[in-house]
Parts: sequence; structure tokens; C-alpha cells
Amino acid sequence: MNDLDTQHLRSAIAIARRAREHGNHPFGALLAGPQGQALLEAENTVVTSADCTGHAEANLMRLASRQFDAGFLAGCTLFTSAEPCPMCAGAIFWGGVGRVVYALGQPTFYDFLGPASKGLRLACRAVFAQGQKAIEVLGPALENEALEVHRGFWKSGRSVERPYNGPTPSG
Repeated sequence: MNDLDTQHLRSAIAIARRAREHGNHPFGALLAGPQGQALLEAENTVVTSADCTGHAEANLMRLASRQFDAGFLAGCTLFTSAEPCPMCAGAIFWGGVGRVVYALGQPTFYDFLGPASKGLRLACRAVFAQGQKAIEVLGPALENEALEVHRGFWKSGRSVERPYNGPTPSG
């Protein structure tokens, strides 16, 4: 990782903080172009949109695929506050993004939530490995910073603000 990667990763964590402030699960994502310029960002909207697929990365991929073709996205990097869940990894794969950098890894997140937490515990690298194109993955990085936005939010596998049936790392 370089300094720009670290900067964008911290921006994704700040987006996660905004998602929490807006009443959603604390996850955020940012898309950077081939030259490293920030292009798009998205928050988790699971609660406010009443949409279980409203994960930050899935929301970002919806925006990105409407604005950019797969050829362009292959040169882009998706930065995310937490390791993409299997659903989001699929969206990233199908959208054609060539690189993913994440802060909080699934093992640390699920350890934080405790043994009763629910979710699809499948690493994004495992999902990407089943595809026919290479996606570079860096992470976890800045885990302690990324974990801070979750403190006080989750309680026994539920959102403090609104009960939720099983958080996912990018959920």
C-alpha cells in the first residue's frame, strides 16, 4: 500500500462513520480511478432504504457500472472500510473492478461481534479466486481505525439502532 491507498482507506472509514450517523450500519466504500483520483463513494443504506442488499460496496458498484464501462473499471480500485462480503465480492467481480483494498478483515470483525454473530464467513479472496479474471486484493489494513466506527453500534449480533438479523462485514 502507498500513501494514497492509506488516504483513500481512511476516507472509506469516514464514509462508514457517515453511514452510521445517517442511521445505517457503519460501512463505507470509495472508488478511485486509474490515476488514483476519487471518483465515487457510497454508504451502507440497509436500514434507511429497508434493502438487505444496500451494502456500501454493492451501492458503489451500482453507481459505478452506470457511469463507467468494465474496461475502465478494470483500472480502478475499490476502497472499503471492511472486507467485502460474498454478495459484494460478486458485485465487484461482475462490475470488473481490478483492485480492492479493505480495512477491517472478516476474522477481526466477527471476533469483535462475538461467537453468536451471523453472516456468510467467506473471504473475498475466496470468492474472487473462483472467477476467471485476477482481482488484486490488499487488506486488512488500518483495522483498529476501522473497528472504532463499530464500537457501541453492534450488540449481540444486532444493531443498537434497529434490530437486524445477522450483520455481514460489509453489510
